[in-house]
Amino acid sequence: MGDSQPYDAVILDLGLPKLSGIEVLKRWRASGRNAPVLILTARSGWVERVNGLNAGADDYLEKPFQTEEIIARLRALTRRAAETRSSVLRHDGIELDVASGTVKKGGEAIALTAKELRILNYLMHRPQKIVSQNELLDHVYAVGEPRQSNTVEVYIARLRKKLGHGAIRTIRGLGYRLGSSEHVAE
Repeated sequence: MGDSQPYDAVILDLGLPKLSGIEVLKRWRASGRNAPVLILTARSGWVERVNGLNAGADDYLEKPFQTEEIIARLRALTRRAAETRSSVLRHDGIELDVASGTVKKGGEAIALTAKELRILNYLMHRPQKIVSQNELLDHVYAVGEPRQSNTVEVYIARLRKKLGHGAIRTIRGLGYRLGSSEHVAE
């Protein structure tokens, strides 16, 4: 899920079944995933700590640990990350202030529904990626909330009407991607 979901912070174990935690972390960092990562592991020793931190971890905690300590460390990581990130996302003249839920296109305020805002937010956090319809459905609807197969298409059509038809591109058979001022072959 760390490959496809945005998180405020991640607790990562080094002893994962398929790949080592270090390899997972290196891949996340190489792909631009910048969520703060706390490595939590039974492995002790300074070499393991150095390897984890050099791979991109923000903190390292060995087992056994006290619950209060891990909570305090996560609070510190998310606090520091929030201080360095802007709440405003920008793409091709569209501005989304995640903190206030406001959207502007060319400096002009655009009113969006909650689900339209969730879809735009999700796409703007992945500006160069193709996002499938199922991924958007999973993000927009809560677990157990009834879904209809064409709802994503309806919301995308509404967003295009409000933001401009080139704002979101359909990549046939794959999903959607934010548009750009450059020509994109579809």
